[in-house]
Amino acid sequence: MAETEPRAELDARYSEESATAADWSEAVARLRAAELFWLSTVRPDGRPHVTPLLAVWLDGALHFCTGAEERKARNLRENPEVVLTTGTDALREGYDLVVEGEAVRLTDEERLRALAAAYTAKYGAEWTFEVRDGAFVADAGVALVFRVEPRTAFGFAKSPYGQTRWQFTRK
Repeated sequence: MAETEPRAELDARYSEESATAADWSEAVARLRAAELFWLSTVRPDGRPHVTPLLAVWLDGALHFCTGAEERKARNLRENPEVVLTTGTDALREGYDLVVEGEAVRLTDEERLRALAAAYTAKYGAEWTFEVRDGAFVADAGVALVFRVEPRTAFGFAKSPYGQTRWQFTRK
């Protein structure tokens, strides 16, 4: 498990003089509220793969789901290291976040039911999942569920420009 409050550092090389390191609690609030994330995985031949997806923050981690034969799931079987990003496409406003960690598949049905409820609460009834055989099940089929606990995270403020790095200590 990651500690509750990671060590935060402002990188002065990429920050305006008036910038300060952001609190992790602010980053978590943004992760909870973000609707769209970009997941970066690595293909078996080393090429990157990036795709948009939905994710929920619960119990100190981001969670996402994918079909077992989708490119991202196949990549994760070979290399579980991922980056999840979210933010805005604006240059001078908003805030961007980058979360690095290992995608760990979840199969515990009690935990999956809590995550299914979190998806519905965040994204609405069209994102309702049943839990069966250690996975999400919906009209579109079976989806594997992954947890990404942050190892390192970055926050990019845009007014003033500032880059915060959060480093987590594993217990």
